[in-house]
Amino acid sequence: MRFADIQGNAPVVSTLRSMVETGRIPHAILFHEDDGGGAFPVVLAFLQYLYCTARTPDSDSCGQCPSCNKVGKLIHPDIHFVYPVTTPKASADSAVSPSLPYIQKWRELLLSNPSFHEEEFNEALGMEQKSTVITVAEASSILSRLSLSAMEGGYRTVVMYLPEKMNLPTANKLLKMIEEPPEKTLFLLVTHSPEKVLTTIFSRCLFIRVIPDGRRAYVDSQFKEIFFDLMNALTARDLAASLEAVESIVALPSREKQKSFLKYTAEGLRNIFLCQQHLLAVASFPPEDEEFYRHLAAGCKRTFVRSALAVLDRSLLLLERNVSQKILFTDAVCKLYRII
Repeated sequence: MRFADIQGNAPVVSTLRSMVETGRIPHAILFHEDDGGGAFPVVLAFLQYLYCTARTPDSDSCGQCPSCNKVGKLIHPDIHFVYPVTTPKASADSAVSPSLPYIQKWRELLLSNPSFHEEEFNEALGMEQKSTVITVAEASSILSRLSLSAMEGGYRTVVMYLPEKMNLPTANKLLKMIEEPPEKTLFLLVTHSPEKVLTTIFSRCLFIRVIPDGRRAYVDSQFKEIFFDLMNALTARDLAASLEAVESIVALPSREKQKSFLKYTAEGLRNIFLCQQHLLAVASFPPEDEEFYRHLAAGCKRTFVRSALAVLDRSLLLLERNVSQKILFTDAVCKLYRII
């Protein structure tokens, strides 16, 4: 993946290119993407440029040197990938990564579809309808790997997918390393929910927002239709119509799809908030939806988005615990109706 392959996000690409050229690279960067929003192409292009031994005159990786080939195939020995998995209980002192058994499936997914959704990640690794986490054992494995010298004499990089799935012991174990890593050690974190990343980790990272590249954003028209119908009904104070949306949500073919819908809705609420704050430049909806979001922003209380996100978080938690879907979503919509 080269910078030339990235669609959009020109300011992000320019910033990352400048970091490498000046040698002033932050030790930890938190990339915020929408689910399936294209952060990994940016991260991989950045890494390929960083490790490239024959950069081109137009400030891009050559794509042909041994380092570029290794990064492109996700087999560079100094790049370590971390992602949430579901595993048997392991010793916190184990140096074996719980994610290691899934590495081949991870590579296949990332190479075939770098703008994947979390649902696709779970399916590819065979973890549908299971709770996943980044464990203390994973943190121990990271520290063990980083205690060794770089095999090729350059940077050592940890790429972490969904740092919000670190539990508190894991975050505490990694905190010192993220705060004061050894020379030429990088942490690149890709999150869907930066507000859920533990504050101790978030505060030590440079935050970069990756705007959806248009290839995967809003591709599920069914989610969009349900969300639009629900929000129109809520802003019109029409409870009956709001509850009709419950039937559409429950009719989604799996719990994973319902989880994805909740995350889609959370991003829609974020866009409403940004409209209310007159921050359209950082919103992530297509131009043709601007009028709709402006309408919602005018029809919602300023406190609605924060309260609504709490409702969605609880709904997601209960959905993972196999609570009755009909009862769960009916209760959630009724709560949204009361607070809007």
